[in-house]
Amino acid sequence: MADHDQTLAVALKGYAWLPDLRRRAGGGAVRTRVMGQPAVGICGPAAARLFYGTGNLERHTALPALVVHTLFGRGAVHTLDGEAHRHRKALFTSLLMGDGVDRLAELTRQEFDEASEQWRGGPPVRLFDESARIIARAVARWVGVPLENREINALARDCVAMVDGFATVGPRAARALVARRVQERRLSRIIAGARAKPPSPAPLSVIAHHTDEGRLLDPRVAAVELLNIIRPTIAVSWFVAFAAHAMDMWPRHQARLRAGDDEYTLAFTHEVRRFYPFAPFLGGRAVRDMFFQGEPIPAGTLVLLDVYGQNHDPELWPDPYTFDPERFLRAEIGEFDLIPQGGGDPRTGHRCPGEKITVALLGALSRRLAELDHYLPPQNTGIALSRIPALPRDRIRLVVPESSAVLAGVGAAVSASRSPVSGGT
Repeated sequence: MADHDQTLAVALKGYAWLPDLRRRAGGGAVRTRVMGQPAVGICGPAAARLFYGTGNLERHTALPALVVHTLFGRGAVHTLDGEAHRHRKALFTSLLMGDGVDRLAELTRQEFDEASEQWRGGPPVRLFDESARIIARAVARWVGVPLENREINALARDCVAMVDGFATVGPRAARALVARRVQERRLSRIIAGARAKPPSPAPLSVIAHHTDEGRLLDPRVAAVELLNIIRPTIAVSWFVAFAAHAMDMWPRHQARLRAGDDEYTLAFTHEVRRFYPFAPFLGGRAVRDMFFQGEPIPAGTLVLLDVYGQNHDPELWPDPYTFDPERFLRAEIGEFDLIPQGGGDPRTGHRCPGEKITVALLGALSRRLAELDHYLPPQNTGIALSRIPALPRDRIRLVVPESSAVLAGVGAAVSASRSPVSGGT
C-alpha cells in the first residue's frame, strides 16, 4: 500500500501512475491515498463490472471540484446518481444513440472536405486544431445552434480548453474556467431563445424544453448539458490526431483505410481508442462495504478504475503495446473489456452515451485523412504520458500539396524522425 498521499505522483507520472502502483503491489487491487482520501485502485473486466454495478458507487462526491467546474459543469448529468441520473441520462441516450449520428458523421465529412481543399498547396496546418474547428462546425449545425463562423471557432477553442485543463492546475485550468464561463453564458442566451419557439427534434430544442420533475432546467444547467454534447464531440479531435500519428508511424494502416473496408475502419477506430492515452482512470465512491479480489473496500472509499492500465493489459490484449487493429477483427469484445469511455450499457449506467458518436466521427475522419494526399513534415510527434490529456507535441502538422506527385519520396524522408508514445508503463 502507498500510505502517503499520491496526488503529486499523479501529476508527475500521469497515465503511468496507477499501472505502476498496481504493478509494484503485485498487479491486483492496491490501496493508496489521493487528495487526502483513502483510495483503492482496481483494474480489469471484473473491476469494471464492480465499478459500473448498480448500487456500488456514487459519482457526484468523487468528482474533484476542478473537474466539475472545467470539464462537466455544475449540475451536469455526470454529477447525478440514482433516479436523477437515470432520468437525465435518458435525455442524452435519446439524442446520441439514434439515427442522427449518421447525419452528424456526414456533416463532419462535408466540413473536412471543404477544409482540406483550403489546405491544398498551402503551408503546414495543425491537424488537431483544424479537426476541432471542423467538428465544431459540424456539431453546431447538427444540434441547431445558430452561430457565425467566428463564434464557432471560439466554441472550438473553448471546448478544447475545457478538456485540456480538467486534470491540472495553473494556466491550463484557468483557461478552462474562463472558457466554460464564456460558453455557458452564450449558450444560456441561445437556450432562452429556443424556449420562445415551438419544440423541434433538434438537440438544442430538446434540451431547452427538457424537464426534471416537471420543471424546465435552469438556463445555465441546460447550457451545461448542451455543452456536454458539443464538448466531447469536439474532443474527438484528440483521437483524430492519434489516428494520424498511427498512420504515420505504421503506413500500412493508411493503405488499409484507403481501401474502404468498413469493418477494418471500425477495428482501426477501436484500436486508436485502446492504444492511445485519453482517460487515465475514473473515480467513484463506495456507497457500501465491498470486497474486490479479497481487498476490503469500506463505504466512503474512493475507487479508481485504471482505464489506461486495462486498455494495455496483456491478459486482455496480447502484445498490448503493439498497434494492431486486426485484434478487433479476430475476437468479440465484451462490454467491460474496452473501456476508454466507460463500461456496461450506456442506456442504464455511466458509460458515455456519446461513444457511438466518437466511433462514427473517428471512423469518418480517419477514412478521409487516409484518402487525402498529404505528408507530415519534420516535427516532434512524441506523446508524453506525464501530460493529461496527452497529445502529440506538435499537434500533428501536415502538408497537402497541390499535386500528389509532390509526395513521391517525401514520406520515406521524414518518417524516420517520428516518435512513438513515450513514457510508457
